[in-house]
Amino acid sequence: MQIETLINPDVIRVPLRAEDRLSAIRELIELLGDQGAVSDVEAAIETTWAREQERTTGIGEGLAVPHGRCTCIDQLVLAIGRPATPIDFQSFDQKPVRLIVLVLSPPDDTASHIQVLGGISRMLSERLTREAAFAAETADDLVAVLQRKG
Repeated sequence: MQIETLINPDVIRVPLRAEDRLSAIRELIELLGDQGAVSDVEAAIETTWAREQERTTGIGEGLAVPHGRCTCIDQLVLAIGRPATPIDFQSFDQKPVRLIVLVLSPPDDTASHIQVLGGISRMLSERLTREAAFAAETADDLVAVLQRKG
């Protein structure tokens, strides 16, 4: 699966208004709901938050990749947010999160789910790419940064 096909300004919020993990997850899933990509927003939030409670999705270096598998979607989707102020995701490196990439997939699409999670990590593994993403002032700016790396 090509990650760049999932990245578009309609599923990106810059700046994200949320100030905590749950609010960030909620805001991004509601954004997907507004786009018609999620049929049951509350179920998606519950699923993703339950996964977050098992183990933080703050992967370090200012990044978080909350994810869940839910019957409320037909195909893998993602939403991206750059918080106005960094959010504590209880990341292992103790750094606050400056970019959140939320991934939702149907329960029976394990391969795409794992492929996209790995692709996001690779895409944002370079410090200069992360810094450019953290500095993005609009959804279009963030799309431009991520499309170059996809």
